[in-house]
Amino acid sequence: MKAFNANQRRNIKRERKAVASAGLSLKIFTGAEIPSQMFAQMYHFYCDTCDKFGWWGSKYLTRQFFEQLDDCYRDRVVFFAAYNEGDEQNPAAMSFCLTKGDQLYGRYWGCSTEFDNLHFDTCYYTPIEWAIAHNIQTFDPGAGGRHKKRRGFPATPNYSLHRFYNPKLSQILTSYIAEVNRMEQREIDTINADLPFAQATDNPNRSNI
Repeated sequence: MKAFNANQRRNIKRERKAVASAGLSLKIFTGAEIPSQMFAQMYHFYCDTCDKFGWWGSKYLTRQFFEQLDDCYRDRVVFFAAYNEGDEQNPAAMSFCLTKGDQLYGRYWGCSTEFDNLHFDTCYYTPIEWAIAHNIQTFDPGAGGRHKKRRGFPATPNYSLHRFYNPKLSQILTSYIAEVNRMEQREIDTINADLPFAQATDNPNRSNI
């Protein structure tokens, strides 16, 4: 918190207080302590969030993906679940991240009811707390969203791997990738020129915890 400027420290405290005032509490589940039904719940939250964005929703994770997480990778899964007071069986919202070594990768999320600032607490503030407590060095919160810079995440370039099967499409996209990358870097520089930190970092990254 000390890294933020005074205005943003007040904003974060206000946002987290709003969640508590709504009667919501957050719980964290990892590894063997994760109830198996939580993977199915997360899948439904994920689908619902994607559906809200219509054509822009990228619903590429399948039910089988979440089932395999349960069977094979639950030791790398961290769920952040928000519950209404008096109901500890049915999460009002959830996000999940994956861990590997000292890295935390996130995050997919969804909610059954909209609450002010619940998204920020479930997806950023509580995972950051967990990351600090577990000696995580880097938290990658996922792509997109200018709102991330106000919660401790400077914009950073990343890599993606693509294969174009249509020759004409390949020719068009290959011709423009370099220009698109330059445009993206300009956008990153613009975002990072106005970070809410008391002292701007010389080498902003996803988030050094």
